[in-house]
Amino acid sequence: MANLGKRTKAAREAFAGKDNITVEEAVALIKSNANAKFDETLEIAMNLGVDPRHADQMVRGVVALPNGTGKTVRVAVFARGAKADEAKEAGADIVGAEDLMETIQGGTIEFDRCIATPDMMPLVGRLGKVLGPRNLMPNPKVGTVTMDVKAAVEAAKGGEVQFKVEKAGVIHGGIGKVSFTEEQLAQNVRAFVDAVSKAKPTGAKGTYLKKVSLSSTMGPGVSLDLTSATGN
Repeated sequence: MANLGKRTKAAREAFAGKDNITVEEAVALIKSNANAKFDETLEIAMNLGVDPRHADQMVRGVVALPNGTGKTVRVAVFARGAKADEAKEAGADIVGAEDLMETIQGGTIEFDRCIATPDMMPLVGRLGKVLGPRNLMPNPKVGTVTMDVKAAVEAAKGGEVQFKVEKAGVIHGGIGKVSFTEEQLAQNVRAFVDAVSKAKPTGAKGTYLKKVSLSSTMGPGVSLDLTSATGN
């Protein structure tokens, strides 16, 4: 524990006074101070000028990161017949209908993304209270309610990331591993920021993008210069 304390203190000292820096500077700083015994995730937090309690200020969407997330995504698909077969062939980890619903109702959720064909939504709808709070509810707006289950499964497995604003107007996401190159991480950062920027809702008033911060799983955070993050 003493070692952990020393590492944390050293990281905090390295980050001291470094705010509003470029994406490249932030990524380099985080990579050089990420010294956990596992491959930490680069995490992004975006503070937005929205109140998601209002429907016209909800921000949600999906982004295909150019370099993936470095994470193995477990995919569950609600489908029957030929579509169930298609999902399995595409690499879905779990495929089912009533049996899958019962498994989830029993408290077993062994997946990171949930996809459903439109005809399965009356069944999936019963799981709203379980899947909704975990941001796992299939939704046509992010391509997880679809007849093209093959494309949806492949996208989920290939590094596609969903995002949804939280009550305080913040969006969080894991956008790569610190073992990625600095260039790969910078590309992922800008792709994520760009996608959230383009998802600006009609009801957003005033400044939409207020703050963008990066951190590793175990490390302190650093705020980005918004011009560098957006490329504007």
